[in-house]
Amino acid sequence: MIAVDRERCASSGQCVLAAPEVFTQDEEDGRVVLLDATASGPEVRRAVTGCPTRSITLR
Repeated sequence: MIAVDRERCASSGQCVLAAPEVFTQDEEDGRVVLLDATASGPEVRRAVTGCPTRSITLR
């Protein structure tokens, strides 16, 4: 299961680049929006490790 901390997010968009089917960015503030909390795979792991603020976690 994927969890995001929108308050911690710096709007870098690395998660969207790594896994656009799982993450998008809010049009107003640019912060992460989780599209599929149950997704898995290498692209999700890249998004987690590529997040500069560690706003994305796997549970």
